[in-house]
Parts: sequence; structure tokens; C-alpha cells
Amino acid sequence: MIRENKIKSILFLTILSFIVQGCIEQIDVTFEDFESAIVVEATITDKMEVQRVFLTRTFEFEDDGPSAESNANVRVVGGGNTYVFAESSPGVYLSEQPFSTLPNTSYQLQINTQNGRSYSSEEEELTQTTQIDEVKAIRTTNSFGEEGVAILVDSFDPTGNSVNYRYQYEETYRIIAPFWSPQELEPVPLAEATELCQVRVVPDVVSQQTCFTTDFSKAIIQTNTSDLDEDRVSNFRVRFISRQNYIISHRYSILVRQFVQSNAAFSFYETLNEFAGNDSFFSQTQPGFLQGNISSDTNEEERVLGYFDVASVQEERLFFNYEDLFPGEDLPPYIDPCVQNAPPLIANGEPPRCVLRTQIELGLVSYTGNNDSPGDLEGPYFIVPKICGDCLELGSVEVPDFWVE
Repeated sequence: MIRENKIKSILFLTILSFIVQGCIEQIDVTFEDFESAIVVEATITDKMEVQRVFLTRTFEFEDDGPSAESNANVRVVGGGNTYVFAESSPGVYLSEQPFSTLPNTSYQLQINTQNGRSYSSEEEELTQTTQIDEVKAIRTTNSFGEEGVAILVDSFDPTGNSVNYRYQYEETYRIIAPFWSPQELEPVPLAEATELCQVRVVPDVVSQQTCFTTDFSKAIIQTNTSDLDEDRVSNFRVRFISRQNYIISHRYSILVRQFVQSNAAFSFYETLNEFAGNDSFFSQTQPGFLQGNISSDTNEEERVLGYFDVASVQEERLFFNYEDLFPGEDLPPYIDPCVQNAPPLIANGEPPRCVLRTQIELGLVSYTGNNDSPGDLEGPYFIVPKICGDCLELGSVEVPDFWVE
């Protein structure tokens, strides 16, 4: 299932705080005066499409994570039009109609929450449009000495007005379950069983061998050309994939999206990236507050996190096979070692315990073949973890509309 790319984890202490992930030890503290703050992630573009706004609430240390801000009224006002958003899933708001932003037009995000509070962004205008010249994949070695594939972007604005660039990507890849079988094991119903813990081989009409999965970028990926002689992005790396990563084994595609940002938007995300590190948008951090361009309409002291960005966007898709970059070389290891074993049908004890039957009933294993010469403590069937015999554990059989061979 395609997952929405949105703000991941958020913490609000007595004052909002951000901790550099992985660099500063977290401290378990409970604050009696904790008050949740709204978090807004909204980027609308000049592409004619359904636009998205994400709303969540910050959380304390002892909470599991951010909670969705549901039942809000969300709209974007601009150019004499009002674009209404409806909640499609908790905290995710989609425009009721596709729309695109226009040049020389101011847009404002307006939010009314179910607790009666209202918020507005500053008015923002669409940025310069700059084409992506090329997205390419090259074989390379990263700074840690790890060999893999770098996804690089080239772009050029001859007017010199773009300067600030942010990137997102969607990667889609084919998965082939290495131990898929057209047969499976099922427990023999007790009324039919002739022995304790009996199982049997039957046709498998559910498990799949080939699937597709799509993942979204989570890091903040930016670059700036202000220090260069021209407004040119050249061989900028938006993604590195280790050659040991199974996702590039059986054909891989990446859609790179390039947003041109205002100076204020670039500065916001740059500072946010310094706070949160490269692995997530908002995370547990040192005391401090990052000011965006959204505020409360009624309480200027209320903390509001997030940014309303109006950005031009261009996108380009790339496909490649492992063989294209690593011809004649072994494929990456699968996500699981896929060790075959032949568990016994019954474990000795009082009362005896069904071993293989229980694993089958829990959906943990896939059948790979008969064990015609069982050793000590072995059963009559070979199995592997379910993920090795059924790609539905990782993806969907539906072929994406854009997929080409």
C-alpha cells in the first residue's frame, strides 16, 4: 500500500523542543504543564492534482507518537477562489477538487480545529518553475566505502531566479519471493485427522511470487546554488542505495520531484534538518522553537509548528535493472536469510504440543517441499519464513500504471 509521506515524530515539552536524532541522549521527563501543539505540513504546487495537507499533534515522551488532528476545517484561499479540503484518513486532508497554483497570485492556508481554534498562514506566492534536465543512476562508492547506486539530478535555471531546491522521491520496486511454491500446508481438520497434529499439502491459491512496493522519501533533501556562478544543479545526489539492498534486485523505479522554494521556505527546512537530522522530519530534541509561517488567529503566544509552502514542482521518473549497473554479478541478498528447516509435527511433553501445525495456523511459514529423509527432531516438510514464500508480506500484486519493462 502506498504510504503518504508526512511528518513522522514530534515532541512538545514545556516549550517546543527538538533533539538531534542519534546525537543527544533522550531523557525521560514528564511535564505537568504539557500542552499539545498543532503541527502542519502543507506544500501546494503548480501541478494540476489533488493537493494535500497533513495535521497532527505533538506528543510527550511517554506517548507512543503524534496523534492525528481530525475533524478540522481546512481550506486554501487564493486568486479569488476557495479550495476546500476534506479529511480522507486521520490527519490527512485532500482538496475536494484538483487544482494548481498560478504565478503572481497569493495563497493562504486557513485551519479551524474541532476545539474551536483557528490558524492562518502568511500569504505565499508560487516560485519560479525550473525543469529537471536529467535523473540518472550511476554505480558509485559512498563516503563510508559502501558500493551502491547513486540517484543524481541535473537542473538549470538560465534566469538565475530559482536558487533554492528541495527534493522528494517515490521509489517502486519489484519483489520476487525466492521460495514461492504453488502448494502450501494446511492443518488437517480434527474430524479427518488420522494422527495427532497432522498437516497436509494442498494447492496454494493465496500466496504470490511477484509483487510491487512503493516507498516515500522521509529525509529533508535540499540544495542551494547561491554560491555558484550559475543557477545549476549538477549531479546532486537525492538517493543512495547499497548494492546489498534487495530493493534493486528485480527492477527498480524512482520518481524524483523537484520543488523550487522561497528563501524563507528553504531556511525553515534547512534549520529543521539541522535540528532533526536526516532520518525524520520532527523528532525528540533539545529545547528550542522553530518558527514557521503559520500562527494562531486568536492567541499569539500559542506554539504552531510547520510551514505552508507554495512551490513549483517538476518530476522525472527513472527505471533500471540490477544488471544495468552490475552486469554478471550476484544479486543482493533477500531481505530475509530464508533458512529452510523441517520442524517436527509434535514436541514431546505432557501434553504433546503441535509444532508445525501451530506455525501454519499463525501464518508464519511457507511450504517449500517434502523432507523425504527426516533427521533427528525433524518433520516431513521443509518450510521457510512466510516472507520468503509469499511476496504479499512486502507488497501488492497490482502492477503500477506507470510500470514499464
